[in-house]
Amino acid sequence: MPRARKRDWDRQASFEDDVVIPNKLYFRIREVSKLTSTKAYVLRYWETEFPILKPERKSGQRLYRRKDVETVFKIKHLLYDEGFTIEGARRQLREKSGQTEEQKPLFRSRQEPTPLRAIKHELESILTMLSRKC
Repeated sequence: MPRARKRDWDRQASFEDDVVIPNKLYFRIREVSKLTSTKAYVLRYWETEFPILKPERKSGQRLYRRKDVETVFKIKHLLYDEGFTIEGARRQLREKSGQTEEQKPLFRSRQEPTPLRAIKHELESILTMLSRKC
């Protein structure tokens, strides 16, 4: 009698499972797919939906770092185990990383003065004042 085949969602490891991520610099999409029990097309889709997930691309291949693999586990846990929508999971990841939508980038275009330029200008003026007093 043939054995019953387990469905993919029965085999998927959740984020809390003790999955050992090999100590490597880069992982190809196939390796990440096997480690996380997630299809490659799902990983590619998540790249478009989660800005935090950005594997490097060298010679036409996606190369995931360990941080990216851990992020995939977090996304999978939020979506499949916690039941978040994609938008909800995106919001959770953003909140956990300490970023909010209201935060503005540190660097802006050259026409606009940046906080760093203002600080640099102030420090230069203090240095000038100090050098005059000595």
